[in-house]
Amino acid sequence: MSRFETYSDLPGQATIAARPAPLYPVLACLAGAAWPPLLLTLPFWPPHAISPGRDMDWRLVVLLIGLIAVPLALYRILSERRRDGRPGTRLGVVWRFMLYGGLAAALVQITVALGMTVMGWVEAGDFMQALGATETTLLIFGVGGLPIAMVVGVSYALWAGLCAAFIAFEARPAVKDRLGLMPKG
Repeated sequence: MSRFETYSDLPGQATIAARPAPLYPVLACLAGAAWPPLLLTLPFWPPHAISPGRDMDWRLVVLLIGLIAVPLALYRILSERRRDGRPGTRLGVVWRFMLYGGLAAALVQITVALGMTVMGWVEAGDFMQALGATETTLLIFGVGGLPIAMVVGVSYALWAGLCAAFIAFEARPAVKDRLGLMPKG
């Protein structure tokens, strides 16, 4: 006999329900934004450039993006649950976070690459310098930086998704709504 006979026997497949707001979603957002690689490296290698600009430490930029993106993703998931009851499992919550994290990381990296390209055009003395700045910027920040940004974004989102799945949601057994009186979500 197999240990896993049905899909519901796999880890993360228990039916979930949202814990009461506002405490648990706020705790999930704060824990999700506190990605361990960022928080553990800041004391050992303190950032040299804290002020906003080109030289701002990338860990601080990622932390600021996380403080904005994690609550937005959790809000999106909670509204999706209210609308049609999905995702219905913790694994579904983690997968949604990873999808949103990868897309957000790609979008932010593309925006940064295009912004740096425009800044290179403004700083260039003539057309050929602008063309060279565009090529270099797009190769470094677009072609080279996009895969790295997506790996960082997906791993950050995995952490945030796990925090959201275990803090903002609790496992509840599936009960049939025989009379149609149970609240959805």
